[in-house]
Amino acid sequence: MKIIILGAGQVGGTLAEHLANEENDITVVDISEVRLRELQNRLDIRTVVGTASYPNILRQAGGEDADMLIAVTSSDEINMIACQVAHSLFRTPTKIGRVRSTAYLTRKSLFSNDAIPVDVLISPEQVVTDHIRRLIEYPGALQVLDFAGGLAQLVAVKAYYGGPLVGQELGFLRRHMPDIDTRVAAIYRRDRPIIPSGDTVIEADDEVFFIAARKDIRTVMGELRKVDRDFRRVVIAGGGNIGERLAETLEHKHQVKIIEHDLSRCGTLSERLDRTVVLHGSATSKRLMLEENIEDCDIYCALTNDDEVNIMSSMLAKRLGAKKVLTLINNAAYVDLVQGGEIDIAISPQQTTIGSLLTHVRRGDIVNVHSLRRGAAEAIEAIAHGDKRSSRVVGRTIGEVDLPSGTSIGAIVRGKEVLIAHDDVLIESGDHLILFVIDKRRIRDVERLFQVGLTFF
Repeated sequence: MKIIILGAGQVGGTLAEHLANEENDITVVDISEVRLRELQNRLDIRTVVGTASYPNILRQAGGEDADMLIAVTSSDEINMIACQVAHSLFRTPTKIGRVRSTAYLTRKSLFSNDAIPVDVLISPEQVVTDHIRRLIEYPGALQVLDFAGGLAQLVAVKAYYGGPLVGQELGFLRRHMPDIDTRVAAIYRRDRPIIPSGDTVIEADDEVFFIAARKDIRTVMGELRKVDRDFRRVVIAGGGNIGERLAETLEHKHQVKIIEHDLSRCGTLSERLDRTVVLHGSATSKRLMLEENIEDCDIYCALTNDDEVNIMSSMLAKRLGAKKVLTLINNAAYVDLVQGGEIDIAISPQQTTIGSLLTHVRRGDIVNVHSLRRGAAEAIEAIAHGDKRSSRVVGRTIGEVDLPSGTSIGAIVRGKEVLIAHDDVLIESGDHLILFVIDKRRIRDVERLFQVGLTFF
């Protein structure tokens, strides 16, 4: 697939890294020669220096025969105009645009072939906000991913000493909870992946990915770790787009406070939010945290645009008594360094956003992609089509499907029913299969499973 990526920032650079290793022809456009040179030194890609919305620059990047344009520069306006130029001059089949401003996003009629021809809108702030909201909904989870409209969820938790399942074989889980069906899709032990079987023993500190129907998630979590009480008191550092959206989402069910250093922004937040308490001050102020009784806080969310402020304020909040701290970190190199110590959950916004983009790049009928473990693994939701003659999966039981190495099927969603994957479950056309792939080099093989041919006999 020939793909043009506009913008070599954190999202564009991470996306190029994912796609360049998957047999795609990638061209990246940016105004910064330095950024492009850094990417080209690491990846087998073409680069073009220039303003991403200019017709001559898009032509130079190969716009005349591109299959897809992904506009993820830091400017909404450049992204939208680039999609317009690609449509008007080159009839590019698929145009994906990152749009951050709610002033545009709330006017859905703007985005159509009759207006601004963006086929897929990506709002990183909304994706990250939804991700954080799900983590607050399930205290103790490291990651919570929705599939099939939320009917099934994949959850990552760390197994702790004293959990009922720690020291037990996975087969014990089914005997211990005969009325609840779940499947452990993967285990990460000392950062190394394990595809589990019934005799795999859970150890303390394992990072366990399991899949279940949404209604059963909390029960299964209780088997792996002590269940944390629901979060009620939430403190948010940073009143930017993500902080404001998160407060708006939570304020009617939680007690929410926002700390914002910009006085005029505080005024704006006070007008827009109904029940959130807006505090003017620095997120790294010990005095402010003590005055606001940070020790009573259930979760502290550091969501400013400054990684250092987020990290330092999170460590301060934890030492002053906050029960949990969640930290937004733009520099991906920092994420592994800080998570698991005083910082309970570190979130990389580009890794959270990347799945939304990969969903539209994957071949076959892929409707959901989530990047896991900082891009090392993926969870994929794919729809099976065809019959036993034209499909590699339809008409076969899960045990009969020839899955690529390092790949497991976690569940099937059929209509409104969630079927946890067992070897004897028969796959039907229209089923949504949820797969866990720990070896990114096998993504193409997974996609081929869901491509329908005339015959595979």
